[in-house]
Amino acid sequence: VKIFAPNIEQRDVVNHLKGSPSEEKRNVLVESARLARGNIQDLTELKADEFDAVIFPGGFGVAKNLCSWAVDGKNCTVNEHVNSTLQAFHSAKKPIGLCCISPVLAAKVFPGCEVTVGQDKNVDGRFPDAETASAIAELGCKHICKNVNESHVDKANKIVTTCAFMCKAPLHEIFDGIGTMVQEVLKLA
Repeated sequence: VKIFAPNIEQRDVVNHLKGSPSEEKRNVLVESARLARGNIQDLTELKADEFDAVIFPGGFGVAKNLCSWAVDGKNCTVNEHVNSTLQAFHSAKKPIGLCCISPVLAAKVFPGCEVTVGQDKNVDGRFPDAETASAIAELGCKHICKNVNESHVDKANKIVTTCAFMCKAPLHEIFDGIGTMVQEVLKLA
């Protein structure tokens, strides 16, 4: 297992104590190295032939830094290195795991694929970003409704997705959904 991140400047830096952007500038690779305790490499160094699968964690950083979904929605662009990584694994018929908001990367890069970001309606206030499902459909992909503790496997494309924090749910349910995604990725590897 190796961890990679793009060597690019973050779109913005949020002061999570105040809940607002700060004037500070940070680099995605440097910030990811802080979280990974330094055990990380530049995404440009990732070679698909050296790995059995790839998994993209989610989080709002994906929508801001790996693509421009946070600003442009379905009209977003995907970072060139993220795009080429996804394309390389897909071309090699190796599984791709995506959770939280990161399934939008597959929806943008692989028209016609199947993904989940949870539900397409804000059921009981648990899915405040349910409109993402319709944006995925507008990109020509199929959104599959799943509960937070589940994942969806697009067998034709070897793409496994789960909604994670796209659902307001207890952490143990989010953990279970991510666990099923990882298990399904490993089964396809």
